[in-house]
Amino acid sequence: MASTALESAPDTAIEWKRDTAQVPYRAALEAMEARNAAIASGKASELVWLLEHPPVYTAGTSADVSELVNPQFEVIEAGRGGRYTYHGPGQRIGYLLLDLNKRGKDVRCFVHSIEGWVIDTLSDFGVQAWRAQGRVGIWTRDIDGREAKIGAIGVRVRRWVTMHGFSVNLDPDLAHFGGIVPCGIEEFGVTSLARLGKKVSADEWDAALIARAQGFLDALAKTGRKA
Repeated sequence: MASTALESAPDTAIEWKRDTAQVPYRAALEAMEARNAAIASGKASELVWLLEHPPVYTAGTSADVSELVNPQFEVIEAGRGGRYTYHGPGQRIGYLLLDLNKRGKDVRCFVHSIEGWVIDTLSDFGVQAWRAQGRVGIWTRDIDGREAKIGAIGVRVRRWVTMHGFSVNLDPDLAHFGGIVPCGIEEFGVTSLARLGKKVSADEWDAALIARAQGFLDALAKTGRKA
């Protein structure tokens, strides 16, 4: 793994790490579980981890086998909330291992803050995105004029320390989503920045995301003050 720490981290109490090489999903899952336990026991700092996976389908706790239409890749039980999703090259992932004991024990506000962070970052590349009532994730207008998902969110909270996080489609092979019903939503498609005519590299995305991170942390801080 070509793993590097970010030099301009917005919060030095958090470890900010990015991988430029693809990280196998099982290895990432094992690392997250170990880090979650270490954070909960006070033996490690919080972590924001940016990376990509080789092609894989992951199943959330609400996954329905009928939505596994034509799997082309390995299917792994993820332990996060949600249903089936696809991860692969060209899709940037942010894993958030944060301690909600000190950031406010409100999972709904945590997810809402993640959505806002991604939406703000997409706006920096000229993509208008939004939340949709009753549909978790990040939505935008596709090239055919219909709503489509450009980012997915799935989290798990154990001992009030978070795991998993979000994914954003920079330029994945969108045909790979055809092996599943993504997130259990059949009536809407999946799109990417590339499909929308925006060529954005992983380096460019990560830099913009980190530049917007303080707003995300401030939103969590407000939640913590309310707790």
